[in-house]
Amino acid sequence: MEAPQKNLALDLVRVTEAAALASARWLGKGNNDAGDGAAVDAMRLSFNSLNVAGHVIIGEGEKDHAPMLHNGEKVGTGRGPAIDVAVDPVEGTKLLAYGRPNAISVVGVAPAGTMYNPGPSFYMQKLVVPPAVRDVIDIDAPVKENLQKIARALGKDVDDLVVFVLDKPRHEKLIQRIRESGARIQLHTDGDVAGALMAVDPRSEVDVMMGTGGTPEGVLAACAIKGVGGQILARLDPQSYPEKEALHDAGLDLREIHTVDTLVRSDEVFFAATGISGGTFLRGVQYTGSGAITHSVVIRGKTGTIRYIESYHNWDRLMKISSVKYD
Repeated sequence: MEAPQKNLALDLVRVTEAAALASARWLGKGNNDAGDGAAVDAMRLSFNSLNVAGHVIIGEGEKDHAPMLHNGEKVGTGRGPAIDVAVDPVEGTKLLAYGRPNAISVVGVAPAGTMYNPGPSFYMQKLVVPPAVRDVIDIDAPVKENLQKIARALGKDVDDLVVFVLDKPRHEKLIQRIRESGARIQLHTDGDVAGALMAVDPRSEVDVMMGTGGTPEGVLAACAIKGVGGQILARLDPQSYPEKEALHDAGLDLREIHTVDTLVRSDEVFFAATGISGGTFLRGVQYTGSGAITHSVVIRGKTGTIRYIESYHNWDRLMKISSVKYD
């Protein structure tokens, strides 16, 4: 199996920048589909300029009814390394539509055949922690016990910890148990890829992410977690009877505990994310009239290198060579 040697993350950031620039025009306009559609179009056009033979494992998905970047689609020129691709052109479409923070554009890639395919699974239980804590957590342990171990490994008190949790009815008991332990909580309406990234980002105040979120988002986040050296423990957690039946028919084991190494089975992994709406993780797109400024993070798994990139885009020059309409 051929593994890519070039640092593809530096090419991928052009893809996430394009999606962010196109979709940020829809910030706060209340239209989920328009912002997502603009990002999909821009990301697809940008991806097809890359010399890779990409196969979309994590795409817009069945529930998005997307005409492009769907699961199973081929992307890239077809010349170059064969890779599995995970994309989310707008992670947090509602965040973008309603002008809320932490909407981001995200891409992860790994050598062909190494990325976990979630099939019909929409939801999984997740526990995400930074490198210093990767060996002390247990997804089946009580919440209080895990938080005590995490605090000890980080050299903190439990009441110093910040836990990222999606503000969903399914997390009512989880939130209660976190509060009973003494830890602090950041509640977010959407965006659990961003939450996972916050949990492993050395600049972030978030120490851990807990709760059930999207399975595709879990695999996508694992690309970044793998590069940083953190850990995700996850287990499929269907939220409806039809989903549970679909998993059973697909032969997927609901008891299996996945790790960062089973979700992405290669160190030759690359990840890029660009902020769209801004927030605590990445600043959003800033339009200047003659162009725009974007803020991104790129990660290469093999070296563990994390780069934070601030890019200045000039409309006059960019539009002369780009088929993506930004202005």
